[in-house]
Amino acid sequence: MNTVTIYHNPKCGTSRNTLALIRNAGIEPQVIAYLETPPTRDQLVQLIAASGLPMREVLRSKGEVYDELKLDDAKWTDDELLDFMVAHPILINRPIVVTPMGTRLCRPSELVLDILPQAQQGPFTKEDGEVVIDAQGRRLV
Repeated sequence: MNTVTIYHNPKCGTSRNTLALIRNAGIEPQVIAYLETPPTRDQLVQLIAASGLPMREVLRSKGEVYDELKLDDAKWTDDELLDFMVAHPILINRPIVVTPMGTRLCRPSELVLDILPQAQQGPFTKEDGEVVIDAQGRRLV
């Protein structure tokens, strides 16, 4: 079976929807509660590189920590931003999903569908009521 890993925050609706979409494909992923078990600096570097995203897109720009550290200031280098994310895992945008088909920051949650090795097995509706997968297993968004 293919290995799928999600860096998950159970308090985040997008993360919960992403996890549910993975499970709707019949996959039980490795769930890493990254606030409790944060990735190491090297792991985070690898995740960001594999996603192909710039550092600032993986940096969560909402919340007190971001504001207190004034991370919107362009003076911060990627290495410094990475250090902040390691010191304060809440600054890591989520969820990040790793599959044999790629690594993706799944915002919105349906982006996970592009990297799942198995098709959806049934209909799926997000927590907010948005239908993502219809009764025939077709992607609607």
